[in-house]
Amino acid sequence: MPDLLLELFNEEIPARMQARAADDLKKLVTDALVEAGLVYESAGAFVTPRRLTLSVTGIPATQPDVREERKGPRVGAPEKAVEGFLRGCGLTSIDDATIQTDPKKGDFYVAITEKKGAAADKVIAEIIPAIIGKFPWPKSMKWGRGNLRWVRPLHSVLCLLGEGEDAQVVKFEIGDVTSGNTTKCHRFMAPDEFTVTGFEDYEAKLAKAHVILDAQHRRDTIAHDAKQLAFAKGLELVEDKGLLAEVAGLVEWPVVMMGNFDEDFLEVPPEVLTIAMKSHQKCFSLHDPKTGKLANAFILVSNLVAKDGGKKIVAGNERVINARLSDARFFWQLDLKTRLEDQAKKLEKIIFHEKLGSQSERIDRLQSLAGKIAAIVDADPEQAKRAASLCKADLVTEMVGEFPDLQGLMGRYYASAQGEDGAIAQACEMHYKPQGPSDEVPTQAISIAVALADKLDTLIGFWAINEKPTGSKDPFALRRAALGVIRIILENNVRLDFADVLQSHLKLYQDQRAPGFGKEFEPATLQSFFTDRLKVHLRDRGINHDLIDAVLSNSDHDDLVMIVKRVNALNDFIKTEDGTNLLAGYKRAVNIVTIEEKKDGPGIEYSGEVDESFFEHDEEKNLSAELKTAKAAAATALKIEDFSAAMAAMAPLRGPVDAFFDAVIVNADDPIIRRNRLCMLNQIRKTLGQVADFSKIEG
Repeated sequence: MPDLLLELFNEEIPARMQARAADDLKKLVTDALVEAGLVYESAGAFVTPRRLTLSVTGIPATQPDVREERKGPRVGAPEKAVEGFLRGCGLTSIDDATIQTDPKKGDFYVAITEKKGAAADKVIAEIIPAIIGKFPWPKSMKWGRGNLRWVRPLHSVLCLLGEGEDAQVVKFEIGDVTSGNTTKCHRFMAPDEFTVTGFEDYEAKLAKAHVILDAQHRRDTIAHDAKQLAFAKGLELVEDKGLLAEVAGLVEWPVVMMGNFDEDFLEVPPEVLTIAMKSHQKCFSLHDPKTGKLANAFILVSNLVAKDGGKKIVAGNERVINARLSDARFFWQLDLKTRLEDQAKKLEKIIFHEKLGSQSERIDRLQSLAGKIAAIVDADPEQAKRAASLCKADLVTEMVGEFPDLQGLMGRYYASAQGEDGAIAQACEMHYKPQGPSDEVPTQAISIAVALADKLDTLIGFWAINEKPTGSKDPFALRRAALGVIRIILENNVRLDFADVLQSHLKLYQDQRAPGFGKEFEPATLQSFFTDRLKVHLRDRGINHDLIDAVLSNSDHDDLVMIVKRVNALNDFIKTEDGTNLLAGYKRAVNIVTIEEKKDGPGIEYSGEVDESFFEHDEEKNLSAELKTAKAAAATALKIEDFSAAMAAMAPLRGPVDAFFDAVIVNADDPIIRRNRLCMLNQIRKTLGQVADFSKIEG
């Protein structure tokens, strides 16, 4: 079985597009091969700044032959029907058809056609141009006089089927480029064209001529060499996976070097220096383990082995970085001259949303809500209000204008510099968090209050103007905001009255905007949104959806902490042998009651009290006594929110329930006894229903 090697050689592909492009090429080509009947053994995609490569092994030499049968009209059918059948099947005479017999319908014509499978190279020659012509680049361009759209000008296409001496070029054209068996290596160190005879030959020749084909190999090389070089200088690399992936997408032959910058720049916050070097020059920062601070050195990655050992490259990067850090220091010093409360006044001219007012109006709302939440989380309401009044002020600073990713962090630095309380300064940074499922959550009380106020204000406002997430569209990141609220509440055990917060905060919006603002706002829909995000959060932690539904079905959706405690307790209980068996007994009891209620007609329910005078078996007495005990114990535990104890109270029911079903015939001949026993089964449902709706649990 031959192997396929495809390389698309072009000008530099933006680093951010490379990984997705490799995945897309692999999927599109392999899917097309399978659809064409060419089922392969394995496939691998590779990408460098100048080439997109695909290797597919074990492709059949030809497509499988295809035999098709097409049923026609009955023998003796009208002539026009027969003629239409012949035209549709491509037959010239009815004699070319066969006759088959259907026991019920009699004889009918059948056209049998056999199609010989095409050679793999012919199929591939059709597949590849079609894929390249519609390749899903996020952005593409035209060049020259051709109509092909590609990420950057396409110079050559290498396409081989087979390996070694048996390799053959798959011939096709894409614009003015004709496929062949040649490519180029490194732009500077090995610019000459060379011939390829297969993937192993291709990869080996690239490596020999200063091109590392595999992106992971380039990342590993950069990381290893950078750490070794830093260690040799007594420093440590400040690791950055995003920057590492980006730099690996900028070079084909990474060469790691170290440069230095003026030590005076270390007076600027280290995060500023790091982001300036990263954003402007794609350089890594270094840490001095002796001082615990950033070092005045950096790691750069070149794309070639310079004749002078890289001295000119390092010097050029040092000049640029010193200039960029000088700009950053200027912004830092300039911003320190203006207090945050004065910066905050500029927020009046910045619109948060055209229907929700300015950032300044938003600050007024945040102060009110943060003060209210502060009382709940044992924080000083006045400090919370102060933090809320300053938390967005850094948005108008020069530093954040240059580096938007530093918003919040710079607020903390500027607040500390002007002598604000440490908790207030911390809240200026932490109120944006968490920004995602792996981001840290605020734990200090003032930060919790402001962070919750920030996210709740956003959610309530956008719900009030009916700008909710739809499908995959969430332009205002409201799902992330809701998840942030959930994580803050759960990880800090915050007992928040959502209904009260939603109504009172909507009133603040109305006071600012108009009395009728948000008149169609339904708090229940936002609470339901929180419930849905909570389900996602718990599922990500490994909690089955049915357990979540079982708890949500019979508990207050407003208290997220209580819901999660219930879910965790139920999850632990169901995993035990008692829990599993009790669930089976519960389902049996509920099924019997449901069937009998349906059979006995509309309006019939077996929800009444159990009369012990009609018991005929000890098993009935024992079950009744255990139900009373469990019900009382569970109720007591639920009052003090000891949900594990409430679940544990259910465990002793397992034996009596099993014994009841073994010894007692529910559908007794006596209708009164039958009704009493059905009510007993319903008591099982009611007792267990105190802690969760067990009918929602699968299994």
